[in-house]
Parts: sequence; C-alpha cells; structure tokens
Amino acid sequence: MLEALQLPFMQRALVAGVLVGAVASYLGVFIVQRRLSFLGDGLAHAAFAGVALGLLLGTQPLYVAVPFAVAVALAITWVRERTNLGEDTTIGVFFALSVALGVLFMSMRQGYSADALSYIFGSILTVTAADLWAVAALAALLLALLPLWSRWAYATFERELALADRLPVLRQDYALSALVAVVTVMAVKVVGLVLIAAFLVIPAATSRLLSPTFARMTLGAVAIGVLSSLLGLFLSYSLDTPSGATIVLTQTALFLLALSLRGRS
Repeated sequence: MLEALQLPFMQRALVAGVLVGAVASYLGVFIVQRRLSFLGDGLAHAAFAGVALGLLLGTQPLYVAVPFAVAVALAITWVRERTNLGEDTTIGVFFALSVALGVLFMSMRQGYSADALSYIFGSILTVTAADLWAVAALAALLLALLPLWSRWAYATFERELALADRLPVLRQDYALSALVAVVTVMAVKVVGLVLIAAFLVIPAATSRLLSPTFARMTLGAVAIGVLSSLLGLFLSYSLDTPSGATIVLTQTALFLLALSLRGRS
C-alpha cells in the first residue's frame, strides 16, 4: 500500500479526493437540510450538457461546463423563487432540459470520444496538476466564505425570520446555488457526472444521522467526505476497481454503519 503513495498520479488523486470530498460535503449539508438533494442530480446533468458542448466546440470541456452549470443553477433558483412550483418540479424541468441538450450536443459531434466517458464515469487517476490548482482555488474560495456559514444556516432553519431581519437571503441563495454548480463540475474528474450527486448528499446525510447540531453535522460531513475519499482510493488501488464507484460505495457503507448505530441508540 505504501508504494502507491510514491506514484505521482496516486498523489494527485489523493489530494483531489480530499479537496473535493471536503468542499462537496461542506455544501452538501445545506442541500440535505434544505431538502434539495435532487439538485445534485440536476446540476450533474447540466454539467453533462456543458461538457458535451465543450467537446463539440473542441475546447476544454470544463471551461464550458462551469458557466453552463452555474447558469442552470441560477435559473433553477430564479424559477423556484418566482413561482409556486416545488423544488423537485423546478429541478426536474431543468434536469430534462440538460439531458436533452447533452444528447443533442453529443449527437452533433462526429466519432467516438473516450473523453466523454471519462467525464461521465469519472477518472480521478488522470487528474492533472492544473485540475488540482483549480480545485485548490475553489477550496480557498469556500474557506474565504466561511463567515457566511452562520447566515446560510440561519436562512436554512429560519428563512422567514432571516427575511424579517432583512438579511440578503435571496442573494445568498443564488450564491449557494452557483457554488454548488461549480463544485459539481469540478468533481467531475473525481467521481464523474453519474456519481457526483452522491458526493453532495451521502456524507451530509450520514453526518445528520449522528450529529445533534448543525455545526457538528457540518464538521462531520466534511470529515466523512475526506475519509471516504481516502478509503475509497486505497480500496480501488488494492482491488483494482473503478475509483469513483469505489468511493461512493465506501460512502454508502459509512451511511449504513451510521444508520445501524442510530438504530441502536
């Protein structure tokens, strides 16, 4: 196992897994607590459409996927705030739109592309130094925005009171949606479009089962996201299994363990 740590690609994969696990799990607590778990799926498919468009245009797919997913996230928030449609209905509309656009863009591109499969199913072992810098910049941004955690938490539990206190709740909702979209796209290299929703939901859901307060839930989710990334990567290396799927299965195992512990208490 120690020889794996001496491999440059494994070192990059570990750093990427830790960073993505931390930032996705941190934002995941707000998604889970606000009952927006379906948002991860919707934005993952928005990222798919953006990646497909980037491949069609012959440019770096993530350069297109990031603004595309952010635009979809902001549109979901706008429609949710301006109408009486439920969150699941609003997300479902954009989910279907994104899938249709993704299929359309892929059909317009001539030939088979292995790159497309790497974005769909994940390829953490091919993470480059540039990818690491991008994820590190995202982690630094979230660290700089850490003072907003209390306001986001307040609006999560007491939205009407936060509005009565004249806090910029709607602006914060847009910011949070945009951040989730960016994290979703950046996590594509780690677990792929198919499995990214798990990164945003399972660590937070696991921590919620074990945490009496929202602060502990946040810390626990980040810890679980990082731990599952490390364990999943080492298991993937040892068992020669797909890294993204192994990470998510590790997260699921931790969730089931937390569920069993809660059942005994």
